[in-house]
Amino acid sequence: MKRIRLAELPEEGVSHNPRIMKRTLLRKGELGPIVHYARAVFPPGETAGAHFHNEMAEVFTAESGRGEIRIDDVAYVFRAGTTFVVEPGEVHEIANTGDADLVVLYFGVRL
Repeated sequence: MKRIRLAELPEEGVSHNPRIMKRTLLRKGELGPIVHYARAVFPPGETAGAHFHNEMAEVFTAESGRGEIRIDDVAYVFRAGTTFVVEPGEVHEIANTGDADLVVLYFGVRL
């Protein structure tokens, strides 16, 4: 059993944009095929640039705020209560297009 308190975790910049801060709940090697499990806060106007993963799927859920997620160059509205699953090889990017923080809970699974 492991108990994690989000408020007690240190903040760190996400690898795709250090101005977007995250708190990592699980890291690679801590739980089977889970590569990471984190909560990121995108300030207005910030973007985690386009990228892809060959051997990992990612699941993104908007906790609050509003933005856009692009998957293989198709834009989708990304707002609170919405989840997207990005498969290996799909190019994806998340941007906060709103005027408040976009809070995203996400995890990666090695396939």
